[in-house]
Amino acid sequence: MSTLPGALDTASVRDYLLGLQARIVAALEQAGGDALRADDWQRPEGGGGMSRLIEGGRLFERGAVLFSHVSGTRLPPSASAHRPELAGRSWQAMGVSMVLHPRNPYVPTTHMNVRLFHALARPGHDESDAFWFGGGLDLTPCYAFEEDARHFHGVCRDALAPFGADYYPRYKRWCDEYFFLKHRNEARGIGGVFYDDLCEPGFDTSFALTRAVGDCLLGAYLPIVERRSNTPYGERERAFQAYRRGRYVEFNLVYDRGTLFGLQSGGRTESILLSMPPTANWRYDYQPGPDTPEGRLQSFLAPRDWV
Repeated sequence: MSTLPGALDTASVRDYLLGLQARIVAALEQAGGDALRADDWQRPEGGGGMSRLIEGGRLFERGAVLFSHVSGTRLPPSASAHRPELAGRSWQAMGVSMVLHPRNPYVPTTHMNVRLFHALARPGHDESDAFWFGGGLDLTPCYAFEEDARHFHGVCRDALAPFGADYYPRYKRWCDEYFFLKHRNEARGIGGVFYDDLCEPGFDTSFALTRAVGDCLLGAYLPIVERRSNTPYGERERAFQAYRRGRYVEFNLVYDRGTLFGLQSGGRTESILLSMPPTANWRYDYQPGPDTPEGRLQSFLAPRDWV
């Protein structure tokens, strides 16, 4: 992790994140025909945010596009565990996090997050401010469509291409490894890209790459929504969707670093847990037939080169 002397241009990051939230909300309202509720909130220790959300929509059974800019006097354990030299510093974190749980089981769930973390130098210490960016986007289908996976990964690859040929394969592999349920030995979805601790290229390049990741979400996801949203479904598909949503819950509560950081830092619980699906189900030793659409999903989720 690198450091920079002097102040970082965090105001530009905040402006970008607010604009990104507004653009995503406008596109989702146009696609689904339902307005997203706005809920401003303040955090007693410092900072706050704005949650934009939908519950019970025609297209999205639950959706959230969350902006937060929070601060504190001491880094929480989840942020300093791999950076012991930063323990005891004051900090600020800002980001946009989005999750969409569609009503139609043939439309995949998606998640996107872009964020900046800033640890401030302590007066009287021989140290500088430290920063790192992180983020990514991924796709979690209930039913296997190779066309959708190729499209999603193609957009992710093209977004990262200007920064170097190695970024997409590296961040794709990181995503495959991160969104993996070790206790199930299975992937959560078909991945995408994921990165953290990005600072070595410098602040400007790290910020530019993060903007590229945030900006590619709509192009990666909405064409899939348009293709699948009118596919007929019934009780069988909805039951399987609830079963697969159970896996989503398991990952978020057991492994997700963002959820852990939010809870450890005294974040707003209602906003943190908006990533959860509205309904989920667990079935004992459920084994769908290998020749059924449900049974084919498991092999489809195995990491592979989609583009």
